[in-house]
Amino acid sequence: MPASVYIETTIPSYLTAWPLSDLIRAGHQKITKDWWDQRRPEFALYISQFVLDEVSAGDVMAAATRLGALEGLPLLPVTSQTEALAASLIHDLNLPLKAALDAAHISIAACSNMDFLLTWNCRHINNAELSPQIRRTCRSLGLESPVICTPEELMGI
Repeated sequence: MPASVYIETTIPSYLTAWPLSDLIRAGHQKITKDWWDQRRPEFALYISQFVLDEVSAGDVMAAATRLGALEGLPLLPVTSQTEALAASLIHDLNLPLKAALDAAHISIAACSNMDFLLTWNCRHINNAELSPQIRRTCRSLGLESPVICTPEELMGI
């Protein structure tokens, strides 16, 4: 059985965005497209309604392209357990309210037993300083945190 990957919103955003002039973000776009083309078939991909809601926002044409990239991916449920973990993450990590969706992404991935959470959000999700506390909070509720990483980290050898 292939490893499971929760696709957070930044992945379809970088995958489908028009080329950027910012070198770092352009590099993220290239790596995301390479991962999507080369590694994606090796994994079972999942999303949540939160991802669909986020990628649906903004420019209508860009949103349609982002939604098209995610077509057919199974939705993971939002449950009372995911809500409880998200609330604990917000509290334990001292996250600002604007990061509530970031906590929700982590929570859905953990409660759904995902192997990986793929993201370019390195502020509140894939953050080395927050990772130990994310793991502790998940464990305090009897859950394991997925491996949180960027497409670059999941490119393989």
